Amino acid sequence: MITIERLNLRAEGVAQGVTVARALPGETVEGAEDGGRIAQPRILEPSPQRVAAPCRHYKACGGCALMHASDAFVAEWKQDVVRHALALQGIEAAFRPILTSPPRSRRRATLAGRRLKSGALVGFHARASDTVTAIPDCQLLDPALIAMIPALEALVALGGSRKGEVKLTVTAFDQGVEVAASGGKPLDNALRMGLPQIAGQYGVARLAWDGEVLLQSEPPSLPMGAAKVSPPPGAFLQATAHGEASLLQAVREAVGEARSVADLFAGCGTFSLPLAENAEVLAVEGAAEMLAALDLGWRNATGLKRITTETRDLFRRPLLPDELAAFDAVVIDPPRAGAEAQTAELAASGVPVIAFVSCNPVTFARDAKTLVSAGYLLDWVQVVDQFRWSAHVELAARFTLT
Repeated sequence: MITIERLNLRAEGVAQGVTVARALPGETVEGAEDGGRIAQPRILEPSPQRVAAPCRHYKACGGCALMHASDAFVAEWKQDVVRHALALQGIEAAFRPILTSPPRSRRRATLAGRRLKSGALVGFHARASDTVTAIPDCQLLDPALIAMIPALEALVALGGSRKGEVKLTVTAFDQGVEVAASGGKPLDNALRMGLPQIAGQYGVARLAWDGEVLLQSEPPSLPMGAAKVSPPPGAFLQATAHGEASLLQAVREAVGEARSVADLFAGCGTFSLPLAENAEVLAVEGAAEMLAALDLGWRNATGLKRITTETRDLFRRPLLPDELAAFDAVVIDPPRAGAEAQTAELAASGVPVIAFVSCNPVTFARDAKTLVSAGYLLDWVQVVDQFRWSAHVELAARFTLT
């Protein structure tokens, strides 16, 4: 019998060097330990913050990690994850109230599909397992994605291998749901005929198989500011419309009245296109196809200031201080690894304002230390929880040169 001390970054309970699945701080638990982990704990004394999970799949499904905790607990824990990461770097900051996306609002997700002797199974993996769990009543995903599960099962039944698993990235667009599949059988003539037929029967807006578009009624698009953007198949997008709007609001406030902005790791234009309503923007991104989508969206929009694009690997070739000095503000939204090399150049650049968006509090805190050590002030942090019920934490922050 042990008492849970805290949660780790995977949202598992920790006590006496043992991790405990789906436990909360202060709870007394017991259970069989295997390799320093209790996978099926018995909760002897539950926390006041423990709640009944709102999804009937939660016991088996690994798609969510914190449905057993109250919304208030999750919100405070996610704020504390960022606070603690910054504190380890010797940094304090003002925190704004967390912004949390509502249930059933995830417009983009990656599901797993397995071909069976009869048909197929599509869903999330079970906890700590490669077993696929069906999720017909998922409380996380946009209903448009749930409605597409029969189509996904049909596609996997035809194109999946009995020996492997099909990765299905599904995205809800204005025109319908896009399916970008990988890991299935190599395309042959039969699949080139059969897969689009299935997709067409179920109203799939676009189907891509291992990167090759097999069906597209019209290019799926999303609004980004005054523009409409059609990303390449399977492209990264913010997980919820609410989360995107929350991050954009923070970025707009951070850059303020800047008239020239560099948007680093710009993607398809989540920030570049809205900011171009008031500022000229340089959008820098390593994936040329994403910049092409951004550029086309800008060219077809009206009333926007100039956006210049540059395809560039910012990990290998970060923008240098003399290049950055031309801008009133910089927006940076790196992947989970952070932007260590680019942050070092930003720290030496003298750019007055930096809007920093991050999906990893640990690498954010590391990069924040570099900026603060160079004389920047961390004005505020806005935590955004668009991955509801998960251990994932996102944020936006403003740095100004003192």
